[in-house]
Amino acid sequence: MKTFANLLISIVIALWVVGVAILSVQNVEPVSLRFLSFQSIQIPVGLVLAFCAGVGIIGIALLQPLWSLASSEERNSQSGDENEFFADEEF
Repeated sequence: MKTFANLLISIVIALWVVGVAILSVQNVEPVSLRFLSFQSIQIPVGLVLAFCAGVGIIGIALLQPLWSLASSEERNSQSGDENEFFADEEF
């Protein structure tokens, strides 16, 4: 089952890479990004898309261990509460 999950993840990432490559080839006109009062240099739309996709993939890869750590702590605290509950019922 784990190999199937890895295969599915690889297929999804490959499709995203192909999609970004197609969009970057079709959108070569330069744009400049504006945030509040800041403005970037003019860069192609495809480069912006590729950069955002890369930052998103790296960000999720870095945050995923934190989510699993939080869920394991939550499971441990719930099991401790259940044990205390059942221990109090003994007469």
